Amino acid sequence: MPDQGDATGGTYGTGGARSAPPAVRVEGLWKRFGEQVAVAGIDLELPAGQFIGLVGPNGAGKTTTLSMVTGLLRPDMGRVHVAGHDVWADPTEVKARIGVLPEGLRLFERLSGRELLGYMGRLRGLPGEETDKRATQLLDVLDLAGSQHKLVVDYSTGMRKKIGLAAALLHNPEVLFLDEPFEGVDPVSAQTIRGVLERYTASGATVIFSSHVMELVESLCDWVAVMAAGRIRAAGPLADVRGSAPSLQAAFLELVGAHGRDAAGDSLDWLGGGSGAGSR
Repeated sequence: MPDQGDATGGTYGTGGARSAPPAVRVEGLWKRFGEQVAVAGIDLELPAGQFIGLVGPNGAGKTTTLSMVTGLLRPDMGRVHVAGHDVWADPTEVKARIGVLPEGLRLFERLSGRELLGYMGRLRGLPGEETDKRATQLLDVLDLAGSQHKLVVDYSTGMRKKIGLAAALLHNPEVLFLDEPFEGVDPVSAQTIRGVLERYTASGATVIFSSHVMELVESLCDWVAVMAAGRIRAAGPLADVRGSAPSLQAAFLELVGAHGRDAAGDSLDWLGGGSGAGSR
């Protein structure tokens, strides 16, 4: 089971305390939606104790992949192991070891932030006193203490991301999955979230997050997997994936076949100057 230590100081996770299996092992994973192939037979192994970015353009299959890896969506074919446990054969053990902040997070909006964390603690089987302690610390660290009694329905986008992150961290998981955690978040909230995640991984735990913002991934991650059209195009330490390219953005464009593409070409030769709707 995950470590039951302090949720905001001391030990966040247990990955650094022993020789751990890969955080995630994916074998032959497929998913179709009708005629569309969302994930095309990927194999991927993600190391434990790293800050890992799953990057790709919109529609690459990132969200579908994370949904299958975390047990939210059943694959058509393939196997997934998280922290050494089969996601579909041993779902209870896997869910005890992971935290998830999904895209399009849906929360219990008629609860306050404090009530939401209390409810999540009970679902996770934490003692009430321990839940209260961890909730207080997380609310403080995430700058939500002043809004803890406000209903979640009245939270801003950044506040929702932060309370969702608090709920995902409350039981001190070994592996944390985040789908576009910085999307729509203001710079102050983004910096707060970033600080908490860096503190979490510094203790040996694993963060796996999806993004299409290369600059963010390059500044945060130790390890990167590049996905496009449902396939893994490259995976490994950030420096290896970037190679001789001047930036991860440049390497990414090359890997997904978009390097040097002129998005407009001559097809928008009319654009510019603000001449109005009609020709002159």
